Amino acid sequence: MKHLLTTIVFCTFFAFNSNHLMAQKAEAPNFTYNFDGKIDFMKLTDSGVLVVANGDGFAGIKPGQTNLHFNFKDYGKVKQEELDFIPMSPYVIVSQGGVFSSKKSVIDFVSGKKLFATEENGWKLTYTFNIILPQNKLVVSGQRKAADQYAMAVGVYDLATGAEEKLFKLKGAATMVTGRPLMVGDGLIVPTSKSLMHIDSKTGNVTWEAKVDDITWMTADTTGKEIYAFEEKPGGDTKIHKISNTGQVLWKEAQKVKGRVSNFQILPQGLAVVSDVADTGSKSVFAAAAESKIGFMSASNGEDLWEKAPKTKGYVQHFYVMEDGILFGIRQGGINKISFDGKTLFKKPLKTGENIHTMALTPKGMIYITDTDADIINLSTGESIWSKPIKYKKAKSVCSTFDKNNKRYLISTGEEMLAIDENSGDISTLSTFKFEEKEVPTSLQARDGGLLLSSDQNMMMLNFDGSKKFHEYHRSPGKSAFGSIVMGVVGVASMAVATSAAYEAGMNKNAIGQYNDRGQQAKNIQDNFSAIASASFSEMSKRFKATAATENAQFILTKLEDGVGLVKVDKDSGNKHKEIVLKDKKPEYVVDEIAGVLYYRANDRSIYGYDLMK
Repeated sequence: MKHLLTTIVFCTFFAFNSNHLMAQKAEAPNFTYNFDGKIDFMKLTDSGVLVVANGDGFAGIKPGQTNLHFNFKDYGKVKQEELDFIPMSPYVIVSQGGVFSSKKSVIDFVSGKKLFATEENGWKLTYTFNIILPQNKLVVSGQRKAADQYAMAVGVYDLATGAEEKLFKLKGAATMVTGRPLMVGDGLIVPTSKSLMHIDSKTGNVTWEAKVDDITWMTADTTGKEIYAFEEKPGGDTKIHKISNTGQVLWKEAQKVKGRVSNFQILPQGLAVVSDVADTGSKSVFAAAAESKIGFMSASNGEDLWEKAPKTKGYVQHFYVMEDGILFGIRQGGINKISFDGKTLFKKPLKTGENIHTMALTPKGMIYITDTDADIINLSTGESIWSKPIKYKKAKSVCSTFDKNNKRYLISTGEEMLAIDENSGDISTLSTFKFEEKEVPTSLQARDGGLLLSSDQNMMMLNFDGSKKFHEYHRSPGKSAFGSIVMGVVGVASMAVATSAAYEAGMNKNAIGQYNDRGQQAKNIQDNFSAIASASFSEMSKRFKATAATENAQFILTKLEDGVGLVKVDKDSGNKHKEIVLKDKKPEYVVDEIAGVLYYRANDRSIYGYDLMK
């Protein structure tokens, strides 16, 4: 992925952030999209397709196309709460009819095709409905219609084509699927209220059953021979079972874990388990603390391999598997590293500020940045490579980047820019600044011409010596206007992957990355897309290789002479190039930065599209 002038930065903001908005001069829209029903919801997906739920159905818009990409009207009015977008995929599930929905469809919004519908495939009720990646399958369980004598069944469908691959009828009317099936080897392992059953994908026969019931989810080792099954209990705790790929129960007793398992890693040395204990609100001294638990189990028998588990006193925010042990950071503050045999590798646990925005590798060690401090530490000892950690006043927003030409780290704490020498750790205040409307920077970029700080209404460019090059401010149209902004700006850095999707796609979300290495993150996503045999995933892969069409401009919502609108401001000069007047006190809009298109809800039944590059 090319970034000609820009170094992508790490930035966290604790309120509303619409940093990269849109613009053009006041003119007629390039595209007009009309709907037969009132617009309820619109969302710009990672694929670049804008999807719209309305009173007459569910539709999609592709950048540059004159007509609607698809218009799904089978279910009539579609509401936002009836849509389930599968992260980092081209799929959305449309559900109507309650928890055990009688009407469900899978739509590929990249191809514009409806791949599956319960009513077209003989389902009366569905109990579980799971998209499995990277196998690219849909697995459905529930009750069939009269033609199948209302049998309980499990169906497997190919999402590349929508075709049914297998339909397995379950024995016993009381047998219900209780969790997410697992595709492994030549079959499908299905968790039911009575047992785990393995169904041969080729014959449809049940090849084995294991007396393990009420399982919620499962995972397998790389060989597919050892399966771990997780039984989530009503009280909030979890039991872990181990089964072979032939149905043999391998652990004499299930291992009990406090809380819900949020991270489970099968390693050569054992099983790393992170579980989160929820805050029950109880004030009893016997109530479990709301925190993460970290454990390390024997794969052979499930026994705890550590004599003493590390204290967390909060929730695990970062969790990385290293060559010599496990490195973790706590949201409430603190970083530690534990060997696989349970010994503390740091000389002492590292005390940090709260909310660890960044933990990443640098040539000198591991950098961390929190709300109130930053440091680079030696990963062998946990000690600072500098004389002392960098402390600063707690800020509403913390942004950072590396200025490679001057070999320094730059941190914006909201009102000042700190410069930290890469080698010595010497800290200095490079610049102090003040944004209008009590805003603070929510983005920091090192560009060829200087250091760009930006927020919703402000853009400031500093020279590399800290002097001010320009400060552009465009007054906000009023708080009321921001209430209806659609938070759907999709740019080259919008690559957050939900845990479940990342796990299924084979991404190692527990591998610590290099500081500022968003290009590698994009490549990882592209590689996973490319591994799935589907034209829609191929198209998404191409999009993630693209450079943002609007990378050199920022778009700001403001009050123009003719009404509320958007201005396009050049990032390197601060000059205003174009305007789009929306003539709406509470505009709803979204921008695709990669394609360079603004979508604006003009009225209850129309969306305008503006080509931002013309």
